[in-house]
Amino acid sequence: MRTITVAGGDLFTLALQYLGDATQWNRIAQANGLIDPVLSGVNTLNIPSTNSNAGGGVFVPA
Repeated sequence: MRTITVAGGDLFTLALQYLGDATQWNRIAQANGLIDPVLSGVNTLNIPSTNSNAGGGVFVPA
């Protein structure tokens, strides 16, 4: 797992950049306890390892 710090932005863009698939934004959300894919302020996020078998889709919080 990789850690990054970003100012604003969204999880779709980060998923595309780091995981190669914008639909996997929910994996980043789950790794960081987030629900909203839109980020505000400065955030330090855990980015999960790339997994081409992981699907994207709608994140349903537990």
